[in-house]
Amino acid sequence: MKYSIATLLLILIIFSGNSQNSLFIPPILEGSKINLYVQNGSMQFLAGGETTTIGINGNYLGPTVILSRGDSVQLSVINDLDEPTTMHWHGLHVPAGLDGSPHNVIQAHAVWSPRIKVLDQASTYWYHPHLHGKTAEQVTKGAAGMIIVRDNQESALNLPRNYGVDDFPIVVQSRAFDSNNQFVVNTADDHTLLINGTIDPILKVPAQVIRLRVLNGSTNRVYNIGFQGNNQLYQIASDGGLLDSPVALTRLMLSPGERAELLLNLSGLKDQNLDMLSFGSELPNGIYGAVVPGVMGMGSIDGYSANLLNGKNFKLLRLSVTDQTAQAVTTIPSKLVLIQKPDPAESSITRNITLSASGMEMGNLNGPFLINGQSFSMERIDFSTKLGATEIWQISNMTAIAHPFHIHGLHFFITDIGGRQPDHSRQGRKDVVLVPAMQSVRLIMKFDDFSDPEIPYMFHCHMLSHEDDGMMGQFLVTGVPTGLNTLADDFAIRIYPNPFTDQLTVEASGVNPNLVTIEITNSLGQLYLQEKISAFPATLYTGNLKTGIYAISFKYGDRLLIKKIIRR
Repeated sequence: MKYSIATLLLILIIFSGNSQNSLFIPPILEGSKINLYVQNGSMQFLAGGETTTIGINGNYLGPTVILSRGDSVQLSVINDLDEPTTMHWHGLHVPAGLDGSPHNVIQAHAVWSPRIKVLDQASTYWYHPHLHGKTAEQVTKGAAGMIIVRDNQESALNLPRNYGVDDFPIVVQSRAFDSNNQFVVNTADDHTLLINGTIDPILKVPAQVIRLRVLNGSTNRVYNIGFQGNNQLYQIASDGGLLDSPVALTRLMLSPGERAELLLNLSGLKDQNLDMLSFGSELPNGIYGAVVPGVMGMGSIDGYSANLLNGKNFKLLRLSVTDQTAQAVTTIPSKLVLIQKPDPAESSITRNITLSASGMEMGNLNGPFLINGQSFSMERIDFSTKLGATEIWQISNMTAIAHPFHIHGLHFFITDIGGRQPDHSRQGRKDVVLVPAMQSVRLIMKFDDFSDPEIPYMFHCHMLSHEDDGMMGQFLVTGVPTGLNTLADDFAIRIYPNPFTDQLTVEASGVNPNLVTIEITNSLGQLYLQEKISAFPATLYTGNLKTGIYAISFKYGDRLLIKKIIRR
């Protein structure tokens, strides 16, 4: 096997253990208005010419967006590219019209400014383009960033949360470069590792408990994360929130799109170095990154066997332990939060979703891949469900390689993988699940809060090359809420006039006004007005609303009334 001198030098760097580059920590953006500029850039990753990139508010990657649960935030995406893009808020529970899917195209040099209410639990999420057929290219070139949501439950726990001091974003990506140092998209030659856009990084950390928010931002590669010497890690969160208690482990498998929050106790280790590795040699066959990508020796991926990362252990990041900080966290908590899961008895349907290769050739590992025998079409709605419904999805993988399966607009819980209960680390709120080759996974989920008769949510493989090739489907959440205890039959509620102009009046009897919240949203679920009521009748000033159809929500404790209203 022949390799270029540049490739051999890169291999020596990857495996030498002599980290030299300080890990880049993305800056923070927070507040009620956040501007994200998607722009062309360049970076000096390798010796020689610079690499053309796409960054967000910079040359590569984007700032870490900090949100608080319950806040209303305007996220303005300014597309300074000469081509369209989108921006998907991966993991956030938002209306379909604000999700940043292929249906929410931002044309070149245009601005998209959705306003969202943060409904999600404290955890680590991320944002990235989702333009059909271009997702892999734009994300590979650097258009992605992390989102951190905070809430009162998480804030009450004794956890590291001083960003960049004891709480660190870790975006793991494998990339390929051509002879001119330009990114190559959709190739199995992804042997260059970037951590927060840094090659061969070192991170100075204090001798105490630290928090690592790890995102697998790679196109295809699965990582098997641990530390040299098998230092114990404690997983405290998965994709969509904290677990009920920390999970002690020495390995964590993370597929593309998945996130995990890890605690590492470095007390007493001042002046020592610890290397975070991916133990690729331990990955079972049938996973991208193992010795063989297909199970039972079936199939091959063009160029896969020549990639020296596959089936090998390799370094991701070196930690250099320094002095403890003031008010350091030095213990691992025993409990975290109470997790409430949907009741399977309330499931209205079990949906069967089959992943297959084109032509039903199980050994075809190069794709294209299909969902329920079909390739993605923007015009086809694969199915619809009702707002408030609980469903079980059975994802059956009839291919020889594992696929990370992502659902937009909600979080789900894994009930079983191949008929077995998931391990503790996978029992929290998830939005990506790795479906093993030739096995099935069952998920349970509830469709809360948002419906739209026209704009769908997506579900797809999060191997971006598979997604772009058509391994994606879409569904609608329609209808009025089901399974909700509505107020309509309990209280005399009047909302008038309807149609309205500059103001609305709300009246109710038998209701404590101090427990009522009124919200007005448009047909896309964008929040235009939110008010606490102190007395009835209550006057709502609506002069800033444009002509059109809106929904008004009357929330009283855990009960809800939604009515359609028209602005003249």
